[in-house]
Amino acid sequence: MPAPAPSLPCSVLLLSGGRGQRMGGQDKGLIEWRGRPLIAWLHDLTRPLSDDLIISCNRNSERYALYADQLVADEDRDFQGPLAGIRAGMAVARHEQMLVLPCDAPLVDRALIESLLAHAGDRPVVIRQGDYWQPLFCLLPTRLKDDLEQAWQSGERSPQRWFARLSPIAVVCPMEDERLANLNTPETLAQSTPAS
Repeated sequence: MPAPAPSLPCSVLLLSGGRGQRMGGQDKGLIEWRGRPLIAWLHDLTRPLSDDLIISCNRNSERYALYADQLVADEDRDFQGPLAGIRAGMAVARHEQMLVLPCDAPLVDRALIESLLAHAGDRPVVIRQGDYWQPLFCLLPTRLKDDLEQAWQSGERSPQRWFARLSPIAVVCPMEDERLANLNTPETLAQSTPAS
C-alpha cells in the first residue's frame, strides 16, 4: 500500500547537477547502487509526495527525464554549485514549499522528510547535525526565490551563507545519522553496497 501523500502539497527538487569530481567526473545520480541508479532511490521515496518532482541536472537530461516532472539546468554551464540548482528549481517550482534533497543520499527515509514537512512555514527548515547545517536537506518556502535571486546577483554561491541570513528552523539529527550519508566517493559507495 503506498504511503499517504502529505496534507501540504510541495514541490520536490533532487539535486544532481554537480561535476562528480570525487567520483572521477561521473554523473553521480546515474551511478549504480544496489542495482539501480542513485536517482531512482530518491525518486521512489519522493514520488508519492508531489505532482511536481524537479531534477536539477546539467547533463544526461534524457535519462533523468524518466524520473521527473520537470528538469532544470544551471544558467551558467560551469558548475557553480548546489545553490545554482536550488535557484533553478525555485524558479519553476509550482507549490509554496519545495523539498530539496541531494541525489547521492539514498538512505534518506520518509520519517526524515516528514520531520522537515512538519515545520513548513515562512522560514527555511534545514537539517542540522551538531553545529553543522546540512543545507542540501531542507524545505524552502518558494516565496524566497526573489531573496535568493538577489543574493545570487550579489555574488552569493554558498547555501550555508544564504540560509544563515534567513533564521532557518533546525531539524536536529545525530552526527552518526546514516540517513544523511552522502555516497559521493567510490569508497563510501562500496562500503554501503552489500557484497554479492
